[in-house]
Amino acid sequence: MLGSFLRSAGAAMAAHRWNSSLLSPPPGILSVASRSYARAKTPKTTSKRGKVMVKGPRSGGGDDAAGDSSSTEDMSASFELPTNPLPLTYDPALDVGPGGRPLFSITESFNQLTHKQANTYVDFSLEEWNAKLPEGLPAGMKKEFEETRRCAVMVRQSFLDLRDNFRRISSPPLRPSNKNSNVKKQIVLDGPVSCGKSITLAMLVHWARCEGWLVLYVPRGKEWTHGGFFYRNPYGDLWDTPVQAAKILQDFLKFNEACLQHLPCQIFDPISLGEGAGVGMMKGVDSMEMPEGSTLFDLIQTGIAYTHASVGVVVRLRKELSLVKDVPVLFAIDQYNNWFTFSEYEEPVTVRSTRPIHAKELSTVNSFRSMLHDDMMVGAFSHSTAVGKLRQDLPDVPLDARVLLPRYNLDEAATVSHYYLRQNLIHRDRFSEEKWKKIYYISNGNGSEMRWMAPFI
Repeated sequence: MLGSFLRSAGAAMAAHRWNSSLLSPPPGILSVASRSYARAKTPKTTSKRGKVMVKGPRSGGGDDAAGDSSSTEDMSASFELPTNPLPLTYDPALDVGPGGRPLFSITESFNQLTHKQANTYVDFSLEEWNAKLPEGLPAGMKKEFEETRRCAVMVRQSFLDLRDNFRRISSPPLRPSNKNSNVKKQIVLDGPVSCGKSITLAMLVHWARCEGWLVLYVPRGKEWTHGGFFYRNPYGDLWDTPVQAAKILQDFLKFNEACLQHLPCQIFDPISLGEGAGVGMMKGVDSMEMPEGSTLFDLIQTGIAYTHASVGVVVRLRKELSLVKDVPVLFAIDQYNNWFTFSEYEEPVTVRSTRPIHAKELSTVNSFRSMLHDDMMVGAFSHSTAVGKLRQDLPDVPLDARVLLPRYNLDEAATVSHYYLRQNLIHRDRFSEEKWKKIYYISNGNGSEMRWMAPFI
């Protein structure tokens, strides 16, 4: 019976969250909620043989069914989210964090934040996030925005350390210090599930682009190894994926078009042509050259316009970006661990057998995966993609590159709980320090689980 109560409560919360979310609800969410309530109202009996049998609405035990229905409604009502409208965007009387400290930091950029403002929230509009990250927002960030009905993120100490690391690289201070000796140009963000790796990477990209950096941001690295066509490169042992290559070039232009128009090409070697997406090889031509005076924008447009050149342009773009000195260049790859496992593609070996193709055998992944260079690069692991546990010493990655991102500590959990209280995910009359600490210890600091359990306070 308790299981049916919780399923009913969960369905009610899901329907309410989608009704008030920033994005449109998925089809069938309301019907799922109604079906869950219908099941909760149907009593169950067990026959003599031990089999579970469900009574119909016209069978006996009507009084029991009515009692179960009323108790279910009472239980679900106690777990439902509040339906009152959200308060004003900023209200000093409500924007109170743990210990009476301010809950929000009013700023236009992450660059202005100091370490004293750690464990506070920064509020940007959805338009601002989409403008700075047109390639797409991480799934965890979108879910947080939808359920809290606000596009705010918490500034954690781990993010400030990551930001300061790259800020010291691009703008080193006049006086050397011990901190400067520990900077890393290549970092792999690792940590347990739902510890905020993807959100931290997205915040870093937002900061870098506000500072005028040239950032190649890949929010879904798994897409480089799945879907589309794949062909054996005619000039080597790698495999070409022209559909993904064209998507990579299009995404890179979304935010960086103006900057790329002022960056000249520095490599004028011929670009090899491969098979186009579904059209085969180009007859009589095996390479192309960029004319002198071309910019990186011209190079990318060529790869988008000609499907035979898309993979070769992506490979050339990686080399060109290493030579850019006018602006800082950052490579930010989410779901980076997918580049160290097998792809979706398989090579036919015999009539009845195939060989799985590793991600490193793809031309696009092979050109961007390595961290053994002098460029600034951040890769974030995504354990939700379920690619398995990787070994500690990854190939083509420095031994000291891996940085473990922790889950919420007690201070961060306190700020998160007060933020959920501010956004009406938690009933104000039921909120207490003892209760939010319970969900913190039950979830072990897991951000997704804390958000899911917050309405049950």
